[in-house]
Order: sequence, then structure tokens, then C-alpha cells
Amino acid sequence: MALNDSEKSLLASVPTGLFMDGKWRAASDGRTIDVEDPSTGEILTSVADATVADGAAALEAAVAAQGEWAATPPRDRGEILRKAFGQITARAEEFALLMTLEMGKPLAEARGEVTYGAEFFRWFSEEAVRISGRWSTAPNGATRLLTMKQPVGPTLMITPWNFPLAMGTRKIGPALAAGCTMVVKPAQQTPLSMLALAELLSDCGVPPGVVNVITTTRTGEVIEPIIRDPRLRKLTFTGSTPVGRKLVQQSADQLLRVSMELGGNAPFLVFEDADVDAAVAGAMVAKLRNMGEACTAANRFLVHESVADEFATKFAAKMAGMTVGRGTQDGVTIGPLIDAKAQAGVAELVEDAKAKGAKVVCGGETVGDQGYFYSPTVLTGVSADSRMMREEIFGPVAPIATFATETEAIERANDTEYGLVAYVFTRDLSRTLRVSEALEFGMVGINQGIVSNPAAPFGGVKHSGFGREGGFEGIEEYLEVKYVGIAP
Repeated sequence: MALNDSEKSLLASVPTGLFMDGKWRAASDGRTIDVEDPSTGEILTSVADATVADGAAALEAAVAAQGEWAATPPRDRGEILRKAFGQITARAEEFALLMTLEMGKPLAEARGEVTYGAEFFRWFSEEAVRISGRWSTAPNGATRLLTMKQPVGPTLMITPWNFPLAMGTRKIGPALAAGCTMVVKPAQQTPLSMLALAELLSDCGVPPGVVNVITTTRTGEVIEPIIRDPRLRKLTFTGSTPVGRKLVQQSADQLLRVSMELGGNAPFLVFEDADVDAAVAGAMVAKLRNMGEACTAANRFLVHESVADEFATKFAAKMAGMTVGRGTQDGVTIGPLIDAKAQAGVAELVEDAKAKGAKVVCGGETVGDQGYFYSPTVLTGVSADSRMMREEIFGPVAPIATFATETEAIERANDTEYGLVAYVFTRDLSRTLRVSEALEFGMVGINQGIVSNPAAPFGGVKHSGFGREGGFEGIEEYLEVKYVGIAP
């Protein structure tokens, strides 16, 4: 499908260079990256492909700007963030359309991400002026104890393709509020939203060198020297666990402060006393947000055997009713997966489950001959040794298995190396408390299919990473505590 005039105009307005020290520039060797429309496979535009030298220049700019930005009054930092929140909100339709073009999600969902992403700037604009320490008297009375919090310093931020705006604002917001400068490396599949955001932040008064954005296909080659540079003080990454593990290893030499938001394998537990209709509604949100391409997506549906048939029937009916297509089209509720590799990976997981006895209740196939679409799919009787019960599906596929007791449900939910989020549907308050405490996950949603909220700490345990983004805790990731002992 050809781009219409408004889509062409929007793409033409987005910067396509590297943003360093407040200026846009081409890659030092002139190379570019093609940005693909996942709904058609066609090229939308091309952006600069940074070299090692470009990465070094971006860090140099961040280092040079750190002192002045850290000394900027917290109120001034907060006001810039508040202005950026207002500008994103005012330009919500532009950001939503841009996101849909480069990532594929339906416009309605893209609008939701714009709202969610902007809220991190509003939240942390309010937190900038609440950075505080403490004053106390030592127990022996001989010394006064003063603690203060200061910015960590230059930060490297690596963001994923699945939430092109929000994963950036969730990191940039607290860093700016705390007084840190940064180098941001967005995913090569979806760089346009971040480039547009960088321009907006500059227009809102972020000084040159404070926010620097580099796009590159040579990620390891460009990023590793930055990580190993002693002037960098923090690394934050959202992405897969294997890549996160490698980055942590690279960061060890410099003993960097590190935040990792990694993979997930979220269980969705439906107990016998649950409101099945509410559980189905929650399952639709937990599974299909972002076409299932989210680390928080429900990956395993564990349903009590007494309500499993009812849940599966109603869930499959809802899934089968979704409309698959290009995200800019009216009525579309499921867009494409990000690329051919992702589409093939989802298909492989479904075939593996079928080979091990799973029954396809709906879907189970690719859609169309253009773009990277996969039909919303429900599988029942999925065996525990199926790959999709151990691996992230990252697509609109829901495997259902049953359990008989609460103990079994908890054991099966916890039987994973990951620990990002779990979902529980029950009307029993005592069970809510028991299960929430027993689940080995950083976040738990009770009778709801979405937990993400800028005012809440987002993050996981085990191989899902460490550190928290959002909430009161989010800004602490960008602050160091200094203790000063004072003789009275």
C-alpha cells in the first residue's frame, strides 16, 4: 500500500541524522540505514548509520555537558520536562502515526503509547524538585551526618524497537530530572520516534550535549567502546536477556551503574473462583498489547481445569474477532510483527506446540502475502515441554494449559528463569495475598491485564533483570548518595 500525502509529509519532517551536541549530522562515513514499513516491507526513509568515531563524539558531547547540566537548578530541569510533556501531548497524532508507520501497531494503540510515554516526562518533572538527602546526629553525638544525592553522570541508553517512544521517555525522563547527560541508541528498526523526540527536546530547551542520539547497524562495534570508556558512569538497557548479559559483562571493567529490563515469560493464572469474562477481557489486553510483542505480554495461560473450557472458548472467540491489517487503516486491531524473522519465529513456536499435541482453536497461520502478519492464535492442551512455554513468544499467540491446585499453579508459574510480571485472576482476597507473595516476579497484576504505570516501579527479578523504571524509585537509578561527616 502506497503512502498517502500526509504520511509522506510527516516522514519528510523527521530528522534523519545523528544528533550530537545539539546539531544534526550525517554518519562520518556517509552510510545510512533503511527504515522498513513492517506492514508492506517497503522502505519508509533512511537514517544515518553511526560509526565508532560517531559514538565517541556523542559521548564526548555528553561528558562536556555534564557539569553544567548537573548544576542546572532542579526547577529548571523539571520545567523543561513539563514543557516536553505538553509538546508531545499537543503533537500526539504526529507521534502516533510515525510510530505506526515504523513499528506497525494500530493507530489506537500508538496513541495509547504516546500518552503513556509522555506521562514519564510529567511524572519526573515533578520528581526533579524532590531529590533530597538527610541530616542527623551520630549516635555518639560527636558528628553530624549529612547525606546528599548527586547525578550519576553520563549515561548510555539502549532502547528496543517495540515501544519506540515510551522506552525512551522512561529512561530520559528520570535522567534529565536527576541531572544526567546521555547518549541514546534506539533500535535500528524503529529510530524515527526517538529522532523526532530528540528534536522536540532541543526545541523545549534541553541544552546541547545533554541528549545525544545515535542510530547504527554496527551496534556492538559502536557501543562497546562507549561502555568501556571510563567517563561513562551508567548503562541502561531494555531488550533480550542474552544481549543484556553480554552488556553487563562489558560494563564490569568500569564498574558501571547498570539497569537491565530484560526478557519475560509472564504466566496468566485463572483460578476457579475468577470472573471468567473479566479474565478473558484481561487476557486480551495482556496478550495482544503491541501484538504480543512486549516483555510484559502474557506468555503462558494457566487455567484451573474447572473453568478451562469456558475460558478457552470465550477467549478464542474474542481472538478470532480481531481484524488484522495495516495499522493506519480504520478498524484494524492487530498490526504486523516487526520483521520477517519475528514472523518466522512465531510460526516455528506454533508448529513445535502442534507437534507436541497442542490443538489450534483459532488462528495458527501467517496472513497475507505482503508484510509480516500473523493471525491471533489460541492453542489448548499445550504440553509443558513445548518451546513456547519456555521462550518468549513475542506475537499474538496464546497457549493454554490447565492446573488442579493453587500449589501447582504457583509452582508452574515460577518454573521459569524469568521474573518480570505475572497476572492473577481470582475473587478470593486471601488467595490474592498468598499468590502475590509466592510468585517470583517483580510485578503482579491482580484482576487486570496491564500493570505498566509511570507512577509505579517497573522491573523484574531473576533473568528479567534488575533496577526499576518509573515511580519514586525510577529517579534513584540516576543518583549517587554522598555522605559528609561534619564535626560540630
